[in-house]
Amino acid sequence: MTTPHFRLEVLEGEPHGATLDLDGHDVVLGREPDCALVLGGPGISRHHCRLARSDAGWTVEDLGSTNGVRVGADTVRRRALVAGDVLTVGGVRLLFRETVGADGARPGAPAAAPSAAPPHGTAHPPTTAPRAPVAPRPVPADDPEADAAAVGRLKAARERVLTEISKVIVGQRAVVDLLLTALFARGHCLVVGVPGLAKTRMVRALSSLLDLDGKRIQFTPDLMPSDVTGTEILEEDPADRRRTFRFVPGPVFTNVLLADEINRTPPKTQSALLEAMQEHRVTVAGRTYDLPQPFFVLATQNPVEQEGTYPLPEAQLDRFLFEVRIDYPDREDEIEIYRTTTTDEEPALGKVLSAREILDLQRTVRRIPVSEHVAAYAADLVRATRPKDPAAPAFVKDWVSWGAGPRAGQGLLLAAKARAALSGRFHATADDVRAAALPVLRHRVFLSFGAASEGVVPDTVVRRLLETVKEPAPEAYRGKGAPAR
Repeated sequence: MTTPHFRLEVLEGEPHGATLDLDGHDVVLGREPDCALVLGGPGISRHHCRLARSDAGWTVEDLGSTNGVRVGADTVRRRALVAGDVLTVGGVRLLFRETVGADGARPGAPAAAPSAAPPHGTAHPPTTAPRAPVAPRPVPADDPEADAAAVGRLKAARERVLTEISKVIVGQRAVVDLLLTALFARGHCLVVGVPGLAKTRMVRALSSLLDLDGKRIQFTPDLMPSDVTGTEILEEDPADRRRTFRFVPGPVFTNVLLADEINRTPPKTQSALLEAMQEHRVTVAGRTYDLPQPFFVLATQNPVEQEGTYPLPEAQLDRFLFEVRIDYPDREDEIEIYRTTTTDEEPALGKVLSAREILDLQRTVRRIPVSEHVAAYAADLVRATRPKDPAAPAFVKDWVSWGAGPRAGQGLLLAAKARAALSGRFHATADDVRAAALPVLRHRVFLSFGAASEGVVPDTVVRRLLETVKEPAPEAYRGKGAPAR
């Protein structure tokens, strides 16, 4: 009978891909050289946590770290581990898995070639790629059956999300669909709506359903950039009195960030999100730190109160894939909201997708082909928003000061791909582009003074464009190259 052994594998963070064999002795994880596995990156304390062995199995124990230890989605002080648990130590994710036999081979796996293995209790590079904690794995680009299976999983996940979130959010199905579309297109959302429409509750529910870490920042006029990205603090070791700077990550180090009332903080703090949204990293004191993946920003604005606010600059508006408008619920939905939210019951939400699955499905969305005529239709729509373009309609020349740039066209195609995948299709159509046009373009079209005096809003311009700009004939682009990806 084989004896179970256990191993830690670094899934995300530094040292990426390293493993630590657990041979029955207690081990400490942290950033000091004397740790059994030395971890790098933001949020790692000197001696962060201990893995201890007892007759009952392995236990993880937080050693008083600054940023804590999570097992799955739960922050723990001490927790018994089971095979398959994912630990988050600072900004590093590790898989606790079982191996069999002294050589660490998995049951039924072929024997590995002999190699000079380091002793137990030391970190070493794996001989194979680290195993993801959950399926699905990345889908081969040239495997139509695997691609069809991936979009089928995504369609089923969308239906489960809509079913589960309806337990806590009444109505707003179209809004949830747009949030999911942006997430799988690797975009961000700017949500505009008056207070009390459950924007924060929706984000928390979505984070829970997708088994993601979610944080909230309440933007205020005195908020500083370091309150968003994090800061360095001077730390003294009580043993040797040595002083070092340690980076304490800010709330931007999460998977889903709710930036509440983002227009209530000055541009200096607003711009702290620019690098994070575009590059998925932040730079503090000359050092660059990668953010957890996936990373999704959902910022909110109040369209009513304008006093004491700082309108977002055009460069930051362009970083949002969608501007989503949340309106008041209809009468029947509002009655249901009153009835369900004034009780003492809090519905439990089931987990639908993990972070690893979301990353795999985001890659699948990127592989969805777009035909030449669909790409040309997206380009025609974007170019028609520019008043100086010869093909722009007369109403655009009269109403628009500045139109959308190429990032809007990229957003149209990515949103079209994500919408197709969420519908279970591995091809994007012009209908998908039309469905995405309003949330993609409304915050990228800047109106003239004359348009504002006439009561024209960006939605008016985009809807007129959808009526005016015709879809190119597919025959005109047949044979002109491979579908865009």
